Amino acid sequence: MKKMNVIEKTTLPVDKKKSNAHNNNTAGKKNRFLITINVLGSAGPIRFVVNEEDLVAAVIETALKSYAREGRLPVLGFDVNNFLLYCSNGGSDALGPMEAIGSGGGIRNFVLCKKQMQPQMTEGRSKMINQKGHGWKAWLNKSLSFKILPH
Repeated sequence: MKKMNVIEKTTLPVDKKKSNAHNNNTAGKKNRFLITINVLGSAGPIRFVVNEEDLVAAVIETALKSYAREGRLPVLGFDVNNFLLYCSNGGSDALGPMEAIGSGGGIRNFVLCKKQMQPQMTEGRSKMINQKGHGWKAWLNKSLSFKILPH
């Protein structure tokens, strides 16, 4: 009987250690999932695994690096601020760069688009447009003017 108590005492702490180690491993693991990103103008999607807590900006950065590493065309560059990430299953709003990629509730398919940059109106550009004979108003007047040719 004494031997049985000794065995119980030695196995009990070992079992506790195993269960604590198991709990620590599962508590430290993050949910990971495979995402698909379609890049406008590219032949096919990019796929890679992300953590649900990864920020959208980090996911865009990973997509751009993967895209470049594969030598895809057109060349996109690496500036995360020039791109927007959309959910491919609807919604017209882009995901915020500081938003967690997993906050969409299980969305796995995305579309990466380059932002449309508007030219800045500088003083020189403004003068050029407003000069007589330049700009859209002058083009419209030239386009609509009729010429009567003699027979």
